[in-house]
Amino acid sequence: MKIILTHEVSGLGAAGDVVDVKDGYARNYLIPRKFAIRWTKGGEKDVEQIRRARKIHEIQTIEQANQIKGQLEAVKVRLATRSGDAGRLFGAVTAADIATAIEAAGGPKVDKRRVELGAPIKVLGAHEASVRLHPEVAAKVSIEVVAA
Repeated sequence: MKIILTHEVSGLGAAGDVVDVKDGYARNYLIPRKFAIRWTKGGEKDVEQIRRARKIHEIQTIEQANQIKGQLEAVKVRLATRSGDAGRLFGAVTAADIATAIEAAGGPKVDKRRVELGAPIKVLGAHEASVRLHPEVAAKVSIEVVAA
């Protein structure tokens, strides 16, 4: 099935790209979550509009990405969450929680879709997450999860 991506999907493409994926992946995951729309001849007009919007919002140069990387790595992110007696969390820390905590700590605004976690954070302590700023630049963010 041919689709037009409306958001960046890791391993698939960026917003405005026309890609060919399996029918089930498109119908059950990408389209319901508004990551993509079905490709049509009329939809080709939308591609240019999506690409223009992407250019406005994305980081333009590697130098700009490196500057934001320096800001992110300098920020001390502290995230207070509910936990049990043994230090295990009720639930897990999500990418959205991390993006909000970075902004609250005085760092730059980060899109939650650009935050990548190696494994779900389910215990208190120090953890690390990666933020994809540019295809060639990723920032490592240190996160301290503490009991609320």
